[in-house]
This record gives sequence, C-alpha cells and structure tokens, in this order.
Amino acid sequence: MMVPRLLSPTLLAACAALVATAASAQKRYAPGVSDTEIRFGQTMPYSGPASAYGTIGRVEAAYFQMINEQGGLNGRKLTLLSLDDNYSPPKTLEQTRRLIEQENVAFLFQSLGTPTGVVVHKYINESKVPQLFQASGATLWGDPEHFPWSIGWQPNYQTEGAIYGRYLRETQPNARVAVLYQNDDAGRDYFAGFKAGLGSEAAQKMIVAVQTYEVSDPTLDSPIVNLRSSGADVLFDNSTPKFAAMAIRKVYDLGWRPTHFLMSVAASVAAVLKPAGFDKSQGLISAEYLKDPNDAQWKDDKGINDWLAFMRKYYPKGNIADSFNVYGYSAAQTLVQVLTQCGDNLSRENVMKQAANLDMDLPLLLPGIKVHTTPTDFFPLKQMRLAHFEGEQWVLFGDVIGQ
Repeated sequence: MMVPRLLSPTLLAACAALVATAASAQKRYAPGVSDTEIRFGQTMPYSGPASAYGTIGRVEAAYFQMINEQGGLNGRKLTLLSLDDNYSPPKTLEQTRRLIEQENVAFLFQSLGTPTGVVVHKYINESKVPQLFQASGATLWGDPEHFPWSIGWQPNYQTEGAIYGRYLRETQPNARVAVLYQNDDAGRDYFAGFKAGLGSEAAQKMIVAVQTYEVSDPTLDSPIVNLRSSGADVLFDNSTPKFAAMAIRKVYDLGWRPTHFLMSVAASVAAVLKPAGFDKSQGLISAEYLKDPNDAQWKDDKGINDWLAFMRKYYPKGNIADSFNVYGYSAAQTLVQVLTQCGDNLSRENVMKQAANLDMDLPLLLPGIKVHTTPTDFFPLKQMRLAHFEGEQWVLFGDVIGQ
C-alpha cells in the first residue's frame, strides 16, 4: 500500500503561489469593477444650449438596463453614471473629476462634446483612464501617439467636411460659398476638412464669406444676414441642433435659397428639422452613416425593427423620429462588444486595448460601413453617404464615401 507523501512547506507555498497567479491572470479589475458590477461614467448636456443631445445619454442608459435584465455581461451589472454638465467646460471638468476621483469609475464612455471634451482631455490621459468613444467627431480623439487613452466613435469632422467639399467641387465648381461655424475645435475641424475637400485653389476662389458664432449667442440673425449679403449661392452650415434650427428658419425667412449643407451632428429630423419647419428644410444636404428611422426604405429592416422594439420597452419616452437615439444605441452596442472582448481582464489597460482592436458590424450602420480600429487608428467609423431632405425624411444618394 502506497503512503501519500506530504508536501514540504516550501512546495506547498509554491503551489499556492501558482494558484494565486493563475487566478489573478484570469481576473484583473480596474477601479469600479468587481465580480458583480462594472461602473463607468459620462458627462452629458441634459441642460443648456446642447440639451437636444441629452437623449443620447438616456438611450444608452436604457440599453444597459436591457443588458442587465438579460443577466449582464458574465454576470456583471453595467452601471452608467451619467452627469449633467450643461455643455459648460468648467462644469465638465468638475463632473469628470467627480467620476474619476470620487465615484471611482473604471472608464468614461461617450461623454458628449468637443469644447467639453477638450477641457478634460489632458487630465484624463494623465490619469490613464480610458476615454471611450467620445461623442464628438473632433480629430483630437484620434491621436493614439500623444493621447493613448482617448478614442472617438463617429466619423471625424474633417472627413465629413471633405465629403461636402469634394461633392461641391464636382457639382458646382463656380459656386460662391458662405461658411457658418461654431467657434471651437469642432467648427474649425469641419471647416478645415471642407477646404481640403474643395482643394486649396478652389477654396480660395469659391469661399466668399465666413461667420462664426458662440454657443452663448442668443440668435444667428446677424451672421446669417451678413452671409446672405455676400451674394453666396451655397451655405456650409456647421452648427449644433439649437443653432441649426435657427439658421434654417432665418435663411428661409430672408428669402435666401442657397444650396444648404447641414452637418450630420444637426441632422436629426425630430430635434432640428421639424422644429425649424419641414417647409423650410427642403433640399438640405447632409451625410449619414446610420440608418434613419424616418426613412421608409428601412421599414422591414431587422435592425430598425429590433431598435423600435427596444425603444418601446426600455425607452418609451424617447422619440423614434430622433436619429440621436439610433446613435446612442449603436455606441452602446460598441461598448458591449469591447467589454465582451475583455472577458475577465477588465483592467483599464485591457479595456483600452480592446477598444483599439475592433472589427465589427452594427445592425444600424448603413450597408457597407463597419466599425474598425487598430492600435494606430482610433477613428472607428470613417465612411458616410450623402443625403438630401425631401418631404419629411432624408433621402440617400450616391455611394459610400470617405476614408
């Protein structure tokens, strides 16, 4: 009969260390993560001049509620702490510090805005907290060499601006162009892309007037009047929802009928065009990368119908005509994919690594467009399609274009 040999204390300690090492390799947690929860945060303009975007945070919270009711991710509840920053950079800094230093969130997700994102950009990267899928198309969110903890989501503004510039150069080479943009990094990015799309020589010849506005301005009457007086027959209108509705109305009321380019960030039928007036919005040109729930061609689309079912159950107060709700839903799906890829390694380093290694389709992206990132490419979406506004909906035309 064999008598079992007793392990020496040294060997026992070595075995215990191996078991502990294996366990730690399986589970690595950032602050805010446990076996039962993943806590993350965002700032969102639920009040202030960009409050039309607030529905993005609400639809994202509703999506994570759905995931939690389905059992969460690997049994972990997704807890989104979404704080109002009034679209005010000082408030954004205050709320972001609260999320990181007091609430101990694992990462930030879809905080909205360019000026509000800029003010915390350096702080977040110095803190080595992932700033995932910032809800802004500024090129700032695509610089992994200098800001490795920040990544964007939507097509960047320079790409979108260049799409309009190339289209205009090809279709109206003799146009006289008036430019309106918000006086911040987002506005400058859009304008830089537009000029690049026109080409330097054409831009110098075609652009006859430029006006900017501040988010604190009460109206756009003066800039629009000045642009009209330039004799321009094209308006490149880079404004956020509240100001876009003002611009559309004022242009129409002045009897000015330029070819009117409206940026995608203000192309919501529910939040912009309906308040401006459908009669005043006819013929607007924009660019899309997501399916528009107002577009009749998607009435039998599975992605749209699944989204509608989700909206009815989890966000019944949300407006199904508002494309910002498609945006937030799709961004939330992207985050779920990142966390799924992380498995039990939910360290901040691995969350960022997985965000920079995506290759996925989303059900509400336009056909031919997908999410793709690499460690040197922090722009997940790079393509769009042009659309013009007819009746009460955007109508796509042309091919998928972009980078």
